[in-house]
Amino acid sequence: MDFKDIIKRIKSFEERRKSPRVFLDLPLEYRTQYNPRTRGAIVIDASEMGFLIHSIESMLIGTQLKIVVLYPWGYGLANLEVSGEVVWKKVDKKERRYLYGFKFNGILKEDRYKLKGLLRSELGSPLPISIKSNVEKERFKRS
Repeated sequence: MDFKDIIKRIKSFEERRKSPRVFLDLPLEYRTQYNPRTRGAIVIDASEMGFLIHSIESMLIGTQLKIVVLYPWGYGLANLEVSGEVVWKKVDKKERRYLYGFKFNGILKEDRYKLKGLLRSELGSPLPISIKSNVEKERFKRS
């Protein structure tokens, strides 16, 4: 079973989900509870409950992660932070890559708002105004 087949199978179970998944293809940085070193991966899709993550690193089911997702905003990057755990794992041994189901167990109110806005924007709805203003405030502070 190749990577595309795995994605198709995951998508076939979508009707059971509490919230719809949205294709994102965004970079993320994560740390595990065992190692403070930052690693990179990709968010393939997301919902208000969790992420589908693609990584070249092997992790155990149950591993606690702190994740920062980077996404384009205007001429810069914005981010949102979540914590949670790996709840399932699929391995592609030939390509040495891993797919993970990641379930949130911690997200600040502002980051949840950013996530909802990001999901809406990928579905074609406008982003909430406060996301834009918060990102612009951060850019202004750095100038």
